[in-house]
Formats: sequence, C-alpha cells, structure tokens
Amino acid sequence: MIEILHFGFVQRALIAGVFVGVLLAVIGVYVVLKKMSFIGDGIAHSAFGGVALGLLIGANTTISAVIFAWVTAMLIGISKKNSRTSEDALIGIFFAFTMALGVIFIGFNKRYNADIFGFLFGDILAVSAADVVTIVCVSALVLFAVWFFYKDLTYFAFDEEGARVSGINTDFIYFLLLTLVSVTIVISIKIVGIILAVAFLIIPVSTALMLTLDFKKLIFVSAVISVISTITGFIFSYAFNLASGATIVVTATALFGGVSLFSYLKKGR
Repeated sequence: MIEILHFGFVQRALIAGVFVGVLLAVIGVYVVLKKMSFIGDGIAHSAFGGVALGLLIGANTTISAVIFAWVTAMLIGISKKNSRTSEDALIGIFFAFTMALGVIFIGFNKRYNADIFGFLFGDILAVSAADVVTIVCVSALVLFAVWFFYKDLTYFAFDEEGARVSGINTDFIYFLLLTLVSVTIVISIKIVGIILAVAFLIIPVSTALMLTLDFKKLIFVSAVISVISTITGFIFSYAFNLASGATIVVTATALFGGVSLFSYLKKGR
C-alpha cells in the first residue's frame, strides 16, 4: 500500500482528510456539548441547495454552498430567537425547504452533472489541488476563531445562562458557532458528503467522551479518532473500491462500537 503515496491524488486526499478530520473534531465537540446535532443536520442538507444552485448558474459550488448553508443557519438562529415555533420544527422546515430548492435547481439544470453524487456521498479521491488549498486555509481560519474565542465558546457550551450573566454576548457567540458549523460542514462535504457530514461531526466526539471528560483532552482525542477514521476509511475505500465518505463514517462508527464494548466490559469487572 505504501506505493500509492506516490500518487498526487492520494497525497491530496490524505492532506485534505487530516485537516477536515481535525476541524470536524474541534467543532464537533461544541456541537455535541451544546446538543446542536439536529441544527448541524439541517445546515448540512441546506448545503445541497447551494451546491445545486452553483451547478445551475456555473458558480463555484463551495462558495454557493457556504453562502446557502450560512444563510440557512442564520435564519434558523434568528427564527429561534424571535419565534414561538420550537427549534426542531424550525430546523425541519428549513431542512425541507432548502432540500426542495435543491431538487428544483437540479430540475432547471438541463445538463447532466454527475458531480452532484460526489457532493451527496463524498469522494475524497476527487479532491483537487485547489480544494486542498481551500480546505487548509478555511480550516486555519476556523481554528483561529475557535482559539480566539475559546473561553467564550467553552463557557457558552457548558453554561449559556452563566455565560450571559458573566457578561459574555451569548447571542454573538451563538451565531458565531452557527457560522463555524456551517463552514465546517461545507468544507467536509468533499470528504464525506452532504448526507454523512453531520455523522462524522458527532461520532468521533461521542467516542472520545467515553475515554475522557477533560475538555482539552476531549478535543485532542476527538481529533486523533477523526484522523484515524479518515485515513483508515480512505485506505479501505481505495483498496476495495468503495464509496469513500461512507467507508470513513463506517470506520468511525466501528471505532465507536469498539470503545463502547470496551467501556461496557470495563464497567462489568
């Protein structure tokens, strides 16, 4: 298997996979602790509308997906703050609306475009040099934002009311987190696809929570699990000609199952 590392597309896939894995793990910690998994799911599927619109008008699909996902996230957040409708209902409404728009945009597009399947299910082998540059730069920006607002984000994730009382602008932090989740999910689409993006955002963190409760260690362990899942899943997908996104998520789930079994047996002693 070592010889495949000489191929450019393999090198690009591994670089992109490692960066996305780390980014998903870091943001995933806040998503899991804040119980925002369903919001992440709605944002992920809203990106489908952005991808379909980008393909229709011939625009950069990453940019159109980011804009679409971010606008959806902001609308969900604003509606949550100013509506009596429950959060899960709002997410369901925007989830369905943006997916429906995506289907309509595809219907308007008379040209057959197989790229849409890559966005839905992920194709790590199709990552281009431009994609790698985009992933690295965006990952650096998102991680910098997390580092800069680390204390506020962490306080907000554990105790929103306490953060508000202590003087933190929780509304700003909430919308910042929605923005970071939106960007992270869209960047991960090339690796695991729209359908599986949220799963990979949650599984490594859920696995890490069974190994440590220390917050900083949780981020580190989540990142390690995420990177291992990405690289191992990539190897299996390449070796057996399987869908890369699905294989990566199945690998992460297998690790979750293994750690769950280990924890169960350990408690039984």
